[in-house]
Amino acid sequence: MDVVTSTRLAAGDAAPDFTLPDSSGKDVSLADLRGQDVVLYFYPAAMTPGCTTQACDFRDNLNSLAQAGYRVVGVSKDEPAANAEFAEQESLNFPLLSDPDLAVHKAYGAWGEKSMYGRTVTGTIRSTFVIDGEGRLTHALYNVKATGHVASLRKRLGID
Repeated sequence: MDVVTSTRLAAGDAAPDFTLPDSSGKDVSLADLRGQDVVLYFYPAAMTPGCTTQACDFRDNLNSLAQAGYRVVGVSKDEPAANAEFAEQESLNFPLLSDPDLAVHKAYGAWGEKSMYGRTVTGTIRSTFVIDGEGRLTHALYNVKATGHVASLRKRLGID
């Protein structure tokens, strides 16, 4: 099996630009978000237990993140319709972007080999990136846990 694990990014790197459709099919570009601090997180699949936990955690902390100047955006390989259903089902109040060809996942190093239930599999590496208003990464976090991640991120960002 020939698996290509994408290159990982680090704080200080330029955030790879992208344009992806949100859950309504409207294109969202990183360039459109310039001037704002962005929390960009990659999740494996809409409506799965871990991804639901993580998305709801971002939803429940969105006001404090926004008050600190951060805009939250989620990315998965799901089609826009699946992300729309996920957003409606969980009352998610931030954009969920669709990357079915995995180009943005790979550009951010969020696609590759990972350990799941003791086996090595290829898939989305649950990751979070904090991008400053000038398009530079201030944090690049890989293999984050679904539970407790937002609290940990808030501490890193000095919000707590």
